[in-house]
Amino acid sequence: MLLYIARHGLAMPKDKHPDCPLSEFGRRDIARIASFLARTRPTIKRIIHSGKTRAAQTALIYAEILGPGKVVEEAAESLGPNDPTEPLVNFINSWQEDTMVVSHLPLVSKLLAHLAVGDTYQDLLDFQTGSIVCLKKPNGSNNWVIDWAISPELLGG
Repeated sequence: MLLYIARHGLAMPKDKHPDCPLSEFGRRDIARIASFLARTRPTIKRIIHSGKTRAAQTALIYAEILGPGKVVEEAAESLGPNDPTEPLVNFINSWQEDTMVVSHLPLVSKLLAHLAVGDTYQDLLDFQTGSIVCLKKPNGSNNWVIDWAISPELLGG
């Protein structure tokens, strides 16, 4: 199984728009990352987001570019920026299909650390806006390992 942990794209400042939707720059970055990811033909079946506008927009861009058959859903709980990771990790460990989770700092960073090394206080990645990391759980293993990570700046432009 593969798990994709994505941080939403760059959002508009709250003083310009209270819902903090994606900025044009943020939309463009997510579209570039999604296009890059699409070339690998990922088998993502569902994309779960926090429900905040910028995360929902990010999830929808991924779903549109990655192709048909992707279920986009708002998480009932556990994907807010400051939510604890334990309930989410319990859900993730029960999943059977490749899934993408779209959320916010500090949750995405803590979730990655929890899954990869069992310590939410380890900084494993500079989770810039628009960044995504892919974890895999090798067959027969209970441990998650980092397969790859990419940020918008790596794609240039």
